Amino acid sequence: MNPLPPDLAVPPYGTATLADVLPAAVAAIGAPVQRGDVPADPLGLTGALGGPRRVAVLLVDGLGADLLRAHADLAPTLAALSAPAGDLSAPCPSTTPVSLATLGTGLPPGSHGILGFVTAIPGEDGAAGEPRTLNHVQWADDPDPDVWQARRTVFEHAEAVGVTATAVGPYAYTRSGLTRAVYRGARYAGAVSHGDLCALVLSSLAATPRALVYGYIPELDLTGHVRGVDSPAWRAQLAFVDRVVEELVAGLPDDAALLVTADHGMLDVPDATRFDLDEQPDLADGVRLVAGEPRARYVHTEPGAGTDVLHRWREVLGRRAWVGSREEAVASGVFGPVDDAVAARIGDVVALARGSWALTAPRLEPGPSRLAAYHGSLTATELAVPLLAAGGRALDC
Repeated sequence: MNPLPPDLAVPPYGTATLADVLPAAVAAIGAPVQRGDVPADPLGLTGALGGPRRVAVLLVDGLGADLLRAHADLAPTLAALSAPAGDLSAPCPSTTPVSLATLGTGLPPGSHGILGFVTAIPGEDGAAGEPRTLNHVQWADDPDPDVWQARRTVFEHAEAVGVTATAVGPYAYTRSGLTRAVYRGARYAGAVSHGDLCALVLSSLAATPRALVYGYIPELDLTGHVRGVDSPAWRAQLAFVDRVVEELVAGLPDDAALLVTADHGMLDVPDATRFDLDEQPDLADGVRLVAGEPRARYVHTEPGAGTDVLHRWREVLGRRAWVGSREEAVASGVFGPVDDAVAARIGDVVALARGSWALTAPRLEPGPSRLAAYHGSLTATELAVPLLAAGGRALDC
């Protein structure tokens, strides 16, 4: 067995992760979700929010808890909100598609099956004989989103028990495969601007006696990736996000609560900690496909080559990454319980970056390899996300 090093953590599924946010929110409005042995409200929001009839959950992509604390002066509205359950944890890998599916289903990645930014589609080969891949943020309808992510969403549960569910996000994402897979059951309202998002969230909250409304803001993450989280651009974008939250708080119906969270943190990666996979031809021996992303790699091997590839990647990467077999990664608990039907989406070898290392591939992935900041692994900064709360005038939260 190859345990995780102390600087990488297993997300505490069922206790305080993104999977618990929507179940706790609907429990607070009297519509608890049954999730096996997991409590209906593990975050204690039923008492903390003071009995709301409507709840809005705003997810700000890339708003890690460490980053927010370090820049609290730029986000006075966010800094003033209560933290009813402390920091939560992103799932593994700590990347947007995985986190959104974890939030939307209330389940860990090993159950819902969206297990990476880019994953292999088991049993399907491309034109050159390599495994076919799915980029979850460029997904339309192949594979079928209802089949690829077949688990019931919290939005479907809410609608079934009479709670109107709405998801508000960028208009361009209206018909994406990821939208269908993770927000299934909610009416999707496409927003064309931050102001439009505010108006759509607030009008959806006010439209029915009981409501669950979800909002998504992607621009902070994009700014961090391109410019870095230690950049004037990122800091300016955080100030814009704070203004959005201010508008939402001011417009809350008296019996409504607002929760603000994120899908992951992120960190800048300097040139000195970029490991170029293209310059290590030995790492390609016995490898059919390298999927995932720079801080969370899935390596799919040729038949019979798994052990050799594992040992070679472990030796070459050394302390730059934790490298384990699929079986070791699953046994560690980083994905939660893994359904047999989705296990093959995980690589035969898994490499999770340590420190500020990124495993780039400039030849095969020129765009992602040029980014300034990354996430995906299991460091504290990548995993810790805030859960902040505000309430309307009739609530005490």
